[in-house]
Amino acid sequence: MLVHPQFDPVALSLGPVAIRWYGLMYLAGFALFAWLGRVHARRQGGVVSANDIDDLLFYGMLGVILGGRLGYVLFYKAGYYFAHPLEILMVWHGGMSFHGGFLGVLIAVWMFARMRLRNWFDVTDFLAPLIPLGLAAGRLGNFINAELPGRVTDVPWAMVFPNVDLQPRHPSQLYQFALEGVTLFLLLWWFSAKPRPRAAVSAAFLIGYGVFRFVAEFARQPDTFLGLLAFGMSMGQWLSAPMIVAGVVMMAWAYRDDRAAAGA
Repeated sequence: MLVHPQFDPVALSLGPVAIRWYGLMYLAGFALFAWLGRVHARRQGGVVSANDIDDLLFYGMLGVILGGRLGYVLFYKAGYYFAHPLEILMVWHGGMSFHGGFLGVLIAVWMFARMRLRNWFDVTDFLAPLIPLGLAAGRLGNFINAELPGRVTDVPWAMVFPNVDLQPRHPSQLYQFALEGVTLFLLLWWFSAKPRPRAAVSAAFLIGYGVFRFVAEFARQPDTFLGLLAFGMSMGQWLSAPMIVAGVVMMAWAYRDDRAAAGA
């Protein structure tokens, strides 16, 4: 049985300023996006150029932060934050939602595409392979902070999180790091290496993330203030299920539309 090392969440203190590991993970995710985006733009030679990456990063950061925070407020603790609205701004207390951040990024990308007169799906297809490594960085931040631990288990690699209790638990943050981060990145990077129908890469992201997150939620401890919801599913699973359905429908539409265009 393993014991979580209980890292100090503060990576560096500069007088009254504390630089936290979780914030550094966000910065690492954005840096990976900027670097991979330029590599991907050269490889694609398509609708998004290397010069667009900085603008996409700016819009994406706004979408991630604003959408992630508002998503957490609305999806997870709406009653509490409606009673304490000023705490919505206190992001340093934690509380970000991937699904909210995802919606925020979609809106930000729509704004970018509209201003640059680009097709929205062309831009989302370009962005899809760049997102998973940022998610991986975020899950490492969760692990360093010993937050979002897994359910109690007796598997040989179970880990005790002393800040939670002394029961052996799944290190579910690392599962999500491996699945939603590394594995999804490798799959999308491979899938996007060849020309695909418009919206197919975006659909692959929806299916891949939705499935990996749905599976990982079986090992992740449900939020104490929510518990399991209808049909024994967690909030993460309920939010991921529509992504899978939308991805399957979008993939079928993309290939049908591509075949129809080829036969025209």
